[in-house]
Amino acid sequence: PPPPTLYVQLHGETTRRLEAEEKPLQIQNDYLFQLGFGELWRVQEEGMDSEIGCLIRFYAGKPHSTGSSERIQLSGMYNVRKGKMQLPVNRWTRRQVILCGTCLIVSSVKDSLTGKMHVLPLIGGKVEEVKKHQHCLAFSSSGPQSQTYYICFDTFTEYLRWLRQVSKVASQRISSVDLSCCSLEHLPANLFYSQDLTHLNLKQNFLRQNPSLPAARGLNELQRFTKLKSLNLSNNHLGDFPLAVCNIPTLAELNVSCNALRSVPADVGVMHNLQTFLLDGNFLQSLPAELENMKQLSYLGLSFNEFTDIPEVLEKLTAMDKLCMSGNCMETLRLQALRKMPHIKHVDLRLNVIRKLIADEVDFLQHVTQLDLRDNKLGDLDAMIFNNIEVLHCERNQLVTLDICGYFLKALYASSNELVQVDVYPVPNYLSYMDVSRNRLENVPEWVCESRKLEVLDIGHNQICELPARLFCNSSLRKLLAGHNQLARLPERLERTSVEVLDVQHNQLQELPPNLLMKADSLRFLNASANKLESLPPATLSEETNSILQELYLTNNSLTDKCVPLLTGHPHLKILHMAYNRLQSFPASKMAKLEELEEIDLSGNKLKAIPTTIMNCRRMHTVIAHSNCIEVFPEVMQLPEIKCVDLSCNELSEVTLPENLPPKLQELDLTGNPRLVLDHKTLELLNNIRCFKIDQPSTGDASGAPAVWSHGYTEASGVKNKLCVAALSVNNFCDNREALYGVFDGDRNVEVPYLLQCTMSDILAEELQKTKNEEEYMVNTFIVMQRKLGTAGQKLGGAAVLCHIKHDPVDPGGSFTLISANVGKCQTVLCRNGKPLPLSRSYVMSCEEELKRIKQHKAIITEDGKVNGVTESTRILGYTFLHPSVVPRPHVQSVLLTPQDEFFILGSKGLWDSLSVEEAVEAVRNVPDALAAAKKLCTLAQSYGCHDSISAVVVQLSVTEDSFCCCELSAGGAVPPPSPGIFPSSVNMVIKDRPSDGLGVPSSSSGMASEISSELSTSEMSSEVGSTASDEPPPGALSENSPAYPSEQRCMLHPVCLSNSFQRQLSSATFSSAFSDNGLDSDDEEPIEGVFTNGSRVEVEVDIHCSRAKEKEKQHLLQVPAEASDEGIVISANEDEPGLPRKADFSAVGTIGRRRANGSVAPQERSHNVIEVAADAPLRKPGGYFAAPAQPDPDDQFIIPPELEEEVKEIMKHHQEQQQQQPPPPPPPLQPQLPRHYQLDQLPDYYDTPL
Repeated sequence: PPPPTLYVQLHGETTRRLEAEEKPLQIQNDYLFQLGFGELWRVQEEGMDSEIGCLIRFYAGKPHSTGSSERIQLSGMYNVRKGKMQLPVNRWTRRQVILCGTCLIVSSVKDSLTGKMHVLPLIGGKVEEVKKHQHCLAFSSSGPQSQTYYICFDTFTEYLRWLRQVSKVASQRISSVDLSCCSLEHLPANLFYSQDLTHLNLKQNFLRQNPSLPAARGLNELQRFTKLKSLNLSNNHLGDFPLAVCNIPTLAELNVSCNALRSVPADVGVMHNLQTFLLDGNFLQSLPAELENMKQLSYLGLSFNEFTDIPEVLEKLTAMDKLCMSGNCMETLRLQALRKMPHIKHVDLRLNVIRKLIADEVDFLQHVTQLDLRDNKLGDLDAMIFNNIEVLHCERNQLVTLDICGYFLKALYASSNELVQVDVYPVPNYLSYMDVSRNRLENVPEWVCESRKLEVLDIGHNQICELPARLFCNSSLRKLLAGHNQLARLPERLERTSVEVLDVQHNQLQELPPNLLMKADSLRFLNASANKLESLPPATLSEETNSILQELYLTNNSLTDKCVPLLTGHPHLKILHMAYNRLQSFPASKMAKLEELEEIDLSGNKLKAIPTTIMNCRRMHTVIAHSNCIEVFPEVMQLPEIKCVDLSCNELSEVTLPENLPPKLQELDLTGNPRLVLDHKTLELLNNIRCFKIDQPSTGDASGAPAVWSHGYTEASGVKNKLCVAALSVNNFCDNREALYGVFDGDRNVEVPYLLQCTMSDILAEELQKTKNEEEYMVNTFIVMQRKLGTAGQKLGGAAVLCHIKHDPVDPGGSFTLISANVGKCQTVLCRNGKPLPLSRSYVMSCEEELKRIKQHKAIITEDGKVNGVTESTRILGYTFLHPSVVPRPHVQSVLLTPQDEFFILGSKGLWDSLSVEEAVEAVRNVPDALAAAKKLCTLAQSYGCHDSISAVVVQLSVTEDSFCCCELSAGGAVPPPSPGIFPSSVNMVIKDRPSDGLGVPSSSSGMASEISSELSTSEMSSEVGSTASDEPPPGALSENSPAYPSEQRCMLHPVCLSNSFQRQLSSATFSSAFSDNGLDSDDEEPIEGVFTNGSRVEVEVDIHCSRAKEKEKQHLLQVPAEASDEGIVISANEDEPGLPRKADFSAVGTIGRRRANGSVAPQERSHNVIEVAADAPLRKPGGYFAAPAQPDPDDQFIIPPELEEEVKEIMKHHQEQQQQQPPPPPPPLQPQLPRHYQLDQLPDYYDTPL
């Protein structure tokens, strides 16, 4: 037998037969390269994975698809009876029965497909169940000549299938057949029985003019449908225009878009009845002159082709009133061409590359009423020539000036340009909508106040300092959006104002007009967040109030308790946001009057309690009051409608609950309440809530490794209470000194973010095994994730950002790198020196190269800027049916972390749509707790107008300079200033985290994770403040004839070390009571070397190095917590190794450093930690990684009495001055490949302390 034909299926959709010369592996490789894989071996490996079938799959022989085959036709041998049941003449006989198109076809000869066929048209007919017989249906045609067939099916399944399909056909009013997405290569033979067919949809198939199979019916047979009015052949990969359609005289609508057509034949001129002709998404550069014969053509779609000018033949098509040429290659718009087309009223030229309009002695173009020029390259636009213009779109150009004729102007859309001037002449008396947001306007044009019908004015994101005094006097103005400007005050003339929505957020307002809330009695919505308000105007001067205000947003101002009584003048208030103000209390009597309140946000104030009268607000569904000082759990659980309660970052100690939880409660967040204790019964009850968050009990760190980086995250569901975002945080990634954070946003779907959250970290771990190239493993992680999404990713999608903190595998104690990768609108920003450093990129239509790529693939970009109307992002996970226009290849950026890096933020689309990166960084820069920082970002975004789901992760960094390696730097020994350039200075990082997340320490052999084994006894790691190394050099240290570098300057990570010796750098003492939060002395503000605190816990950095002469060893930075005590200094210590004399080496302690903005201490780079040399290096672990005990034993602590504190400080200070007087040694020769040996005399003299 001949080998079976091969078929390929993409994304679980249609299957295409491969041509003889096509090679399956080549197709698969091309597909995977197109996804973004870079290496051939990686493509081959991916191609062998069985899961790849959801993206690309091959079949030997055509696969059977139940769904599409049912739509093409149903058939089988059944018992059939014609005519009325009562007549004994009609007998049951077994016949071949087919349902195809709009007809039921029954063979006249028993058990045969040949001979005469009986055809029953079903449009407008009916199908009924026959009770007397099992699985029996009666099919009847419509009209006076109605006929009936009774068919008995063998099984109930078949019976249901036929009932469903026939019911669809019979219920139609018009004779229409939909065979889209059925993998058709030729037309079904039985379709031609439906002779009266008027509408045929063959979109997304693989139809050919003349199929290679004999007897197959290709497109040439379409002319047999003599009544066909509408034919859709889009997305059929035709390549050539199907000439057969020209012979269907009745055709009124023809769609051949997205078929890679390069020309339209002259024959189309014979289609005299054609009214709609869609040619979008092809490669057309010209049209035939014969098109002029289509006298009835009223709509011609030419978008996303290759036209460089308006085709001349359009002058003759006088029935057309719209020119649809978006997404072409036009660089100039010749108005002379438009002048010759007086029938054209609506011109759509968006997404071209138009740089200028050429007038060429054209006086006025009176016929054009709508002009769409958005997403072009215009620098200025003089549209005075369009003197009857009604609607003008010119968003996202580079316009500096704009001149428009105002006689009939109704709507002006000019956002996202560089406008400094907008002139409309004469005054537009019909203008109702005007959007000039995101420009550079410094004032509102005077003519705006004269415009009598203006209802919506959007001037947000400009540089406007003052609004016209008469602006509110305009009685038609309903909505004013003036946020993100520089307004110092609002106009006080408010007579006859009808404003319903007023948005003045992000300005410089210190007060609102005193009569605003009294005069503006139509006001429903007011957002004055992010100003400098200290008070609110009254709503009324008497007991009576006319206020209908429903939504009030006042977050991020300086409002005090005095404002609260004024809120009672708004009895219809539903949403109140007063987060991040200066409220100390919310009087119970005032809360009692706000009975209609549904949502309240009082976060970030200093409230001690929420009033019990919140019980009066029976409609309340959301209470958010995180980051306060609330000690008593409020009465929110008594509210019948309550859905969401957030009381995180407070001072709650217990929770009082009713017998039964509120029926609608979905979210309760109690994280960040350190004193909260819940009994078993309460916990059991609360665990029934869909989303209940509480701090995990902190356990001591088993590995003894330090608590390194700290993060906080938060998620908030959108308007419809669907949480379409997810966050990922792995502090101890791969059991290594690495971390992984992520944020995922599914827009409106929940499934994709959840899948990303569950699987992405595992994929990254696998990819790290395959390559160490940062860009490569990040890119591959995203592409493999595309496969892992499976069938969910075929129709759904999601944005993602992933941040991986890793260190150099060759030098685990060395520099740390942050690698960020993102697709969609999830983004990361790093705070460096207080300034934002964006690490992400949002790929949308405005990106030049992305638009070019999408135009090449002939995707249609709809008017809302979405690819095929689905997604704005051109790089996103999922949505595989949009391949190759939409791909999962991420933007990857990596930076070496420096001591100037304070924290980084990962956020979803909702966050970055509401906050700029500068504002986000500024907002949380002084928030010490990462959880509170993430909460703050989320609350700000919601108060600034975000209605989507939001997720934010804040990761705080504390990179001290003693963990910043500078050995191998330039000969001068100075650390170059950190820069986001190609070679930033290398760095190590100390990051705070909750003690529960233990960071394992990497072993030198594998480079991957390994827990510290318990073989190392405490004696081998011993240290006490009084101990030091013996005075004898270790054997072998002096006998080697190796070169020494007596003058080498070393950094703290790689101190001067003896060969074959084990060293430990002790921290200087920690003065717990006398020091302020950030490790600074409260008296003289001197930082203590290597000490920083995490909340109430003082942490001491300890560097442990072990080096052997013959091996290249890795070095690692660890920290041990020293317990804070009020008695003075507490230094944790273990039992000594016997036989070591006790001396402490304080010779290299540096206490001079610089204070950093994030509260950590960055000491001077030349300062060294205490070095203690052990007599013998422990030999059992050649890697040289040791864990200090996590919780020091109370018996092993030295308590320094308060009276000795000053003395110890004096000694340290005195010693440091001595050190500073020594001249700095010359820079070392750079020979990193040689093993370094140091003789004993290079060690500083030992220094005895009086301890």
